[in-house]
Formats: sequence, C-alpha cells, structure tokens
Amino acid sequence: MFNVVLVEPEIPPNTGNIGRLCLATRSILHLVRPLGFSTDDRTLKRAGLDYWAEVDVRFWNSFGELQAAQDPGARYFYLTTKSPRPYHAIKFQLGDFLVFGRETKGLPEALLQANADHLLTIPMHGTRSLNLATAVAIVLFEAIRQLGGSEGINAASEVFE
Repeated sequence: MFNVVLVEPEIPPNTGNIGRLCLATRSILHLVRPLGFSTDDRTLKRAGLDYWAEVDVRFWNSFGELQAAQDPGARYFYLTTKSPRPYHAIKFQLGDFLVFGRETKGLPEALLQANADHLLTIPMHGTRSLNLATAVAIVLFEAIRQLGGSEGINAASEVFE
C-alpha cells in the first residue's frame, strides 16, 4: 500500500510501534542505517508485540540506496517541522514513500534542501514535535483515508498481491 521510511531511527519502541502500524495497513517499513539499536533488541520486539516477524521490513545502507532500488517515478514526501505545507494538502497515491527522520534531529538538512518541493509538516501548537510513531500514524492514516479507509487498505492489498 504505502512505504514508510525511517531514516536513522534511534528509539526501538518507536520503530516497533511503527512496524505494527505498517502491518495493520499492509505498508512496507524501510529502515535506513545506521540504526540506533539492534533489530534483535527485546524492546523493539516488545513494542511490535509478536507481530514483528510478520512486518515487511527492508533495510538500506543509505537513503540513496533505497531510492536507486525503486521505480524512477516513485513519489517521496519528507515530513519535517521546517515546512509550511500541511500533510493533508497532498493527494496521496498507492506506493508513495512517507519519509521520517531521527527522533532527535529529524531528516538531514541536505535531504530537505534537495527535496524542498516535497516537504510536508503536521501542524501543531505548543510543541516543537510529536513522537515519531504518532507522526507516522497521523500521516499514514490520512493517506489511507484518502483512498477510502479500510476499503482502501483492502483494495491496495489486492493490487500488491
């Protein structure tokens, strides 16, 4: 359905919870190294419960490696607090890549500058950021809502099977 990309995630429970979100939505989880933890980490598996083995997880040594392995027409959206464009202003499509950065620093500045036309933000008041798993859930479920909610999840799974 969708592709969730975590660039250099640092906190195992966030990644475990995001893995569970990906499984629930039939999305692919892409993890870009270096990771701030081992994927054998007990905390990661506890956050993903017993579902971790069922999550479609793909590992990449760099963001460039991930992009090189995809269709040249793939669409990428970069979530950051450094954009005025809200995530809900985009018309998402099946197969889109939703790219999120590290919990402590976000996405690398060079990546943001190179993709200025594809930056999105989650509007918020009174805080500078949200928990990574919360941010992924907000954007991922908006994309699914646009495709028809649970019908969109089921229709998308038929496209990819």
